[in-house]
Amino acid sequence: MSPERVHARRRAGARLRLVGSAVLLLIVISAARAENLDAGKSGARLFADSCATCHRSARGLAKGRFRLTLYLFLQKHYTSSDDAASALSTYLQSVDAPAAAPARRPPSRRPAHRGETRPPPLPVRGR
Repeated sequence: MSPERVHARRRAGARLRLVGSAVLLLIVISAARAENLDAGKSGARLFADSCATCHRSARGLAKGRFRLTLYLFLQKHYTSSDDAASALSTYLQSVDAPAAAPARRPPSRRPAHRGETRPPPLPVRGR
């Protein structure tokens, strides 16, 4: 074999190794980007990590909306995956229970002040 052919083969081998290394590097980089840091976290943990900075409490954020509506909104605007949006919407729905109404006392049948009676009704005037 001539020295020119040997040199050409070496250059081709070097190019092949370079292309192979580049492809391997791209595969490794894309795998690192695909890692989801929110995977496996509960809805409460997701809220504490990303929402509590602006919202002091999760109560009332769902505002009576359907879970699907919350899920779609969170998926589009605030979460990095479908699983995170699902967990967070379920959590917000669970803490959105309406506040209990204060207990009302039945009206008293006694006069407001002792000794005071209710005035009689006024007569109805005829036409």
